Order: sequence, then structure tokens, then C-alpha cells
Amino acid sequence: MKKILKILGILIGLIALIIIGGASYISIKGIPSYEAQSPEITIEADSTMIAEGKRLASLVCHNCHMNQSGLLEGKLMEDLPPEFGKAYAPNITQHDKYGIGRYTDGELAYLLRTGIKRDGGYAPPWMVKFPHLSDYDLHSVIAYLRSEQPELKPSNKQHPDSEPSFLAKFLCYVAFKPLPYPDAPIIAPDPGDKVAYGKYLATAKLDCYGCHSPSFESQNIMEPEKTPGYFSGGNAMPNLSGEIIYTRNLTMDKATGMGDWTEEQFIKAMKYGQRDNAPSLRYPMPPYAVVTDEEASAIWAYLKTIPVIENDVDALYTN
Repeated sequence: MKKILKILGILIGLIALIIIGGASYISIKGIPSYEAQSPEITIEADSTMIAEGKRLASLVCHNCHMNQSGLLEGKLMEDLPPEFGKAYAPNITQHDKYGIGRYTDGELAYLLRTGIKRDGGYAPPWMVKFPHLSDYDLHSVIAYLRSEQPELKPSNKQHPDSEPSFLAKFLCYVAFKPLPYPDAPIIAPDPGDKVAYGKYLATAKLDCYGCHSPSFESQNIMEPEKTPGYFSGGNAMPNLSGEIIYTRNLTMDKATGMGDWTEEQFIKAMKYGQRDNAPSLRYPMPPYAVVTDEEASAIWAYLKTIPVIENDVDALYTN
């Protein structure tokens, strides 16, 4: 019996050493790096693409990268969930050293799709990736980043190194990993198919499900509909003052979601942040005024088709 206990003690000690060693390695090594690739892409932009790229960037990119200077030179991400540590959104102006002026079109496409930078560094989980975005929309974003828009004027702004938490580093080894670069063209659904187009907008273009599902840690980026609690809300997101705001349940549950809403009410809330007989929506949910009524209507059509989930988000404030 003593021999068995001795062996068991040795095994437990070895396991503890492995765990401590692994944790030390992750803590010191930090967020991992990967082999960078550069697809052969040269984008021939026109004014329509640039305008659409700017519109999409204003919905997804500007909130983190727009500094008080009016330039996309990055800033401290004050609304980053505290469990991820401290991070700075990088400079994405056209500066050829401190911005994205040193990137080729292919390197930008690879970064936006996979999360891998030109030097092999991995953009952490708070950087949105676009594995399902159509080629046209992706190329439009890149065309915009190459354009002469004033907010992209080269800036030599530099930021301190980000300080990801151990959790953020750990997740980058076990959960948040580079996404595969598509091996075939991606084409957006026809807007005439409202449900399919609404799904594309909500999962691929605007990334609505990421915030409106219970946790960033459990979202399924490659298969969004398999995300636990898909669109049922409850994701804890701090506002700029550090107050935790829980995202709303967007499923059609009548008691805790939008089962009693009308399409008109949804469009008004999404575009202007206004709700009938209730306070206006608050940060981190911005008004999406540049989203068209047709796009908002398509998202509504899609939300009506997804599984209904009961999730009383308001109760989270009292727990």
C-alpha cells in the first residue's frame, strides 16, 4: 500500500511540475507566432469599393483604431474585458514603418482572414477576423485602407506594448488560433434572399453574433451557428468607465428576447439606438446609422429563423 501511495505521489508531483512548467512557458513566451504567408493579390480599386470599404471599416474597425486625433493611429482599448489584460489597438494609418504602409495587399488579406501578421505574430482574440467575408467586401476594406481618406494619413504614432493576461495567452494556445485562409472564392449571398443575406451580415460582415452570444471564449468562429447560446446575449462587456454591460438576447424569446418586437422597432434600435418606452441603447452597442434599412431588415429576417433561447440578461445585473 505504501508503495502504491509513493508511486501516486510521484505521479501527482510530475503532473504538477508539467502544469507549472507549461504555465511558465506560456507566461514567458506570450502569444505565439506562426508562419506568415502572402497571397498574390493586387486590388484594382474604384470609388464604389473605397466607399463600401470605408463604410464597413466605420462599423467594425474605427471604434478601436480611431484616436482622438481623428487618425486611425490606434489607442488604448479601454473597453477590453479586464480578464484579457491591457491592449492597444495598433496604428493602421499608411505610415510605412509604424502603420500598414509596409503591408502588401496579400499580407493585409491574410491578416484580416487568419489573424497572422506579416511578421508571423498572431493578432489576439480581441482583433476581429473575417474568415467568411466575401472577397469583394474584403477587397473593399483593403482598397479603403489604401485610399487618400484623411483618417489614413501617415502617422508615426507608437504605443506601449500590450500586456495580455495569462488567460489571453493561454487561450491563444488552446482556443484562439489562426484561421484557415480560404481555398476558394467567397461570394456574398444575393440580397434578394433576405434570410441568407441577413445571416451573412450578422455572422460574416458585422460580426453581430460575437458580442450577442454569451462569451467570446466559447464562440465558434468557423461555424458561428454552433456557438453555445447563439445570439442569446449575456456577454459581459465593459463600457469606457469600466462598468459591465451585458449584451441583449436577440433571439425571439418573448419573455427575455425580441419575441414581442416588430421589424420597425428592431431597425430603429439598430440604426439609431432608440427603443420604444425604454432608455436608448448604450455603449458598447453603438448606433449603426450607416447600415441601410434593407440590411437591417435582412438581419431581422435571419434572427427570426434561429433557435429561440430563454436568457434573462437583466437578471445578470443582480447576481
